[in-house]
Amino acid sequence: MIAMVTGPQVAFWLLAPVMILAAIGMILVRKAVHSALLLATVMICLAVQYAAQDAPFLFAVQIIVYTGAILMLFLFVLMLVGVDASDSLVETIRGQRLLAGIAFIAFGVLLLAAVGNATFAHPTGLADAQPDGNPKAIAALLFGKYVWAFEVTSALLITAAMGAMMLAHRERLTKKLTQRDHAEERIRKYAEQGIHPGPLPTPGVLARHNAVDTPALLPDGSIAPTSVSRVLQARGTVFPETEERADVEEVRKLDAGEDFDAADEGEKA
Repeated sequence: MIAMVTGPQVAFWLLAPVMILAAIGMILVRKAVHSALLLATVMICLAVQYAAQDAPFLFAVQIIVYTGAILMLFLFVLMLVGVDASDSLVETIRGQRLLAGIAFIAFGVLLLAAVGNATFAHPTGLADAQPDGNPKAIAALLFGKYVWAFEVTSALLITAAMGAMMLAHRERLTKKLTQRDHAEERIRKYAEQGIHPGPLPTPGVLARHNAVDTPALLPDGSIAPTSVSRVLQARGTVFPETEERADVEEVRKLDAGEDFDAADEGEKA
């Protein structure tokens, strides 16, 4: 008689190879962003495994906290720091590779010993193991049987966060400029280099279009080149100056015609 295949088994055999390949690729790829994306793949597959095992609370925490918050924070840090910087192969701590190898072997022996000495009884089922629901059962374990390990882990995370803040802190080498200093610097640049101290004109002012690629017009009708972003100017996507000047001339002719018509109506009256 063929045994019935359950949903958790299907999810495991479909997602377990994907998780293993993604975990191996996360270690072997050279780009940090690719490694982060592969880590997201592992986390999402693990969340689906939780959902297949009727653990909705762990499924939500895995998606919201780990995949949604921590991984996005990791990606933002990569974007801020940069991913094109080459890794330094110089050992800042002597013998760190040897120590890392010894620690890896010790952790492997500890893991094998823990798995080898584990005993598995007949499964009782989730309904009997957590009769009050998944969140209450997890809370009872975290704040009951494993409260000491939970608190130690919390203290470790806080210590790691404080250490990261201390490493990222930089002492200010120069005096912080005040608002008065910035104002004096703008006036000095205006006197020496002719740079206007006021804000730059926004695109589309006094023009016929208000798009960001349309240069603003000065009161005398001339075009203000500083009103358009330098990025758009470098890409060549700025509204053509000839077309804008043609629009300006058309508006001037229309204004002159309206004034002429108004003058004729005044003479006739």
